[in-house]
Amino acid sequence: MKNYTITVNGNVYEVTVEEGINGADNSKKKANTVTKAVKAATPTKTGTTGAVKVNAPMPGKILKVNVKTGDSVKKGDVLMILEAMKMENEIQAPQDGVVASIEVAAGDSVESGKLLASLN
Repeated sequence: MKNYTITVNGNVYEVTVEEGINGADNSKKKANTVTKAVKAATPTKTGTTGAVKVNAPMPGKILKVNVKTGDSVKKGDVLMILEAMKMENEIQAPQDGVVASIEVAAGDSVESGKLLASLN
Protein backbone atom coordinates (compact mmCIF):
# COMPACT_ATOMS: atom_id res chain seq x y z
CA MET A 1 0.00 0.00 0.00
CA LYS A 2 1.07 3.56 -0.66
CA ASN A 3 -0.13 6.63 1.19
CA TYR A 4 -0.62 9.97 -0.56
CA THR A 5 -1.71 13.42 0.58
CA ILE A 6 -3.96 15.12 -1.96
CA THR A 7 -5.35 18.66 -1.82
CA VAL A 8 -8.64 19.36 -3.64
CA ASN A 9 -10.30 22.80 -3.41
CA GLY A 10 -8.47 23.59 -0.18
CA ASN A 11 -9.39 20.27 1.47
CA VAL A 12 -6.53 17.90 2.33
CA TYR A 13 -7.16 14.16 1.99
CA GLU A 14 -4.96 11.29 3.15
CA VAL A 15 -5.44 8.52 0.56
CA THR A 16 -4.25 4.92 0.76
CA VAL A 17 -3.86 3.04 -2.53
CA GLU A 18 -3.56 -0.74 -2.62
CA GLU A 19 -1.18 -2.15 -5.21
CA GLY A 20 -1.72 -5.36 -7.17
CA ILE A 21 0.71 -8.23 -6.61
CA ASN A 22 2.80 -8.87 -9.77
CA GLY A 23 0.27 -7.02 -11.92
CA ALA A 24 -2.63 -9.23 -10.77
CA ASP A 25 -6.13 -7.85 -11.21
CA ASN A 26 -7.47 -6.90 -7.79
CA SER A 27 -10.69 -5.37 -9.13
CA LYS A 28 -12.68 -7.05 -6.36
CA LYS A 29 -10.72 -5.09 -3.77
CA LYS A 30 -11.33 -1.47 -3.03
CA ALA A 31 -8.48 0.35 -4.77
CA ASN A 32 -8.77 3.77 -3.15
CA THR A 33 -9.92 4.57 0.34
CA VAL A 34 -10.14 8.00 1.82
CA THR A 35 -8.97 7.63 5.37
CA LYS A 36 -9.01 11.14 6.72
CA ALA A 37 -10.18 14.56 5.56
CA VAL A 38 -8.66 17.65 7.11
CA LYS A 39 -9.79 21.18 6.34
CA ALA A 40 -6.72 23.10 5.15
CA ALA A 41 -6.09 26.67 6.22
CA THR A 42 -7.13 29.16 3.55
CA PRO A 43 -3.87 30.07 1.81
CA THR A 44 -5.21 33.16 0.05
CA LYS A 45 -6.03 35.30 3.09
CA THR A 46 -3.67 38.22 3.59
CA GLY A 47 -3.42 40.84 6.29
CA THR A 48 -6.03 41.61 8.91
CA THR A 49 -9.64 42.46 8.23
CA GLY A 50 -10.30 46.17 7.76
CA ALA A 51 -13.29 48.26 8.76
CA VAL A 52 -14.96 48.39 5.32
CA LYS A 53 -16.06 44.98 4.01
CA VAL A 54 -16.37 44.18 0.30
CA ASN A 55 -18.65 41.16 -0.17
CA ALA A 56 -19.56 39.11 -3.24
CA PRO A 57 -22.85 40.40 -4.67
CA MET A 58 -23.59 36.98 -6.26
CA PRO A 59 -22.04 33.53 -6.52
CA GLY A 60 -19.32 33.13 -9.13
CA LYS A 61 -15.63 32.67 -9.83
CA ILE A 62 -12.86 35.21 -9.24
CA LEU A 63 -11.12 35.79 -12.58
CA LYS A 64 -8.61 38.45 -11.58
CA VAL A 65 -7.52 40.37 -8.48
CA ASN A 66 -6.29 43.84 -9.40
CA VAL A 67 -5.04 45.03 -5.99
CA LYS A 68 -2.84 43.80 -3.19
CA THR A 69 -2.71 44.46 0.53
CA GLY A 70 -1.51 48.01 1.23
CA ASP A 71 -2.67 49.52 -2.08
CA SER A 72 -4.50 52.85 -1.90
CA VAL A 73 -7.80 52.85 -3.78
CA LYS A 74 -10.38 55.46 -4.70
CA LYS A 75 -14.14 54.96 -4.68
CA GLY A 76 -15.07 53.07 -7.86
CA ASP A 77 -11.63 51.54 -8.49
CA VAL A 78 -11.92 47.94 -9.71
CA LEU A 79 -10.64 45.62 -6.98
CA MET A 80 -11.32 42.35 -8.82
CA ILE A 81 -13.33 40.70 -11.58
CA LEU A 82 -16.07 38.20 -10.65
CA GLU A 83 -17.45 35.93 -13.38
CA ALA A 84 -21.10 35.01 -12.85
CA MET A 85 -23.42 33.48 -15.44
CA LYS A 86 -20.70 33.91 -18.11
CA MET A 87 -20.53 37.67 -17.49
CA GLU A 88 -17.60 39.57 -16.02
CA ASN A 89 -18.61 41.79 -13.10
CA GLU A 90 -16.33 44.49 -11.71
CA ILE A 91 -16.09 44.48 -7.92
CA GLN A 92 -15.43 48.13 -7.09
CA ALA A 93 -14.15 49.90 -4.00
CA PRO A 94 -17.16 51.31 -2.11
CA GLN A 95 -15.09 54.26 -0.83
CA ASP A 96 -11.56 55.67 -0.72
CA GLY A 97 -9.17 53.70 1.46
CA VAL A 98 -6.26 51.31 1.79
CA VAL A 99 -6.65 47.60 1.07
CA ALA A 100 -6.39 45.86 4.46
CA SER A 101 -6.94 42.29 3.29
CA ILE A 102 -7.64 40.19 0.22
CA GLU A 103 -9.65 37.09 1.11
CA VAL A 104 -9.73 35.38 -2.32
CA ALA A 105 -7.42 34.58 -5.23
CA ALA A 106 -7.94 34.22 -8.97
CA GLY A 107 -9.71 30.92 -9.65
CA ASP A 108 -11.61 30.80 -6.34
CA SER A 109 -15.33 30.07 -6.39
CA VAL A 110 -17.34 32.27 -4.06
CA GLU A 111 -20.86 32.29 -2.71
CA SER A 112 -23.09 35.34 -2.47
CA GLY A 113 -22.13 37.45 0.54
CA LYS A 114 -18.62 35.98 0.97
CA LEU A 115 -16.02 38.48 2.15
CA LEU A 116 -13.76 39.26 -0.82
CA ALA A 117 -11.63 42.08 0.60
CA SER A 118 -11.60 44.77 3.26
CA LEU A 119 -10.45 48.38 3.36
CA ASN A 120 -9.35 50.79 6.08
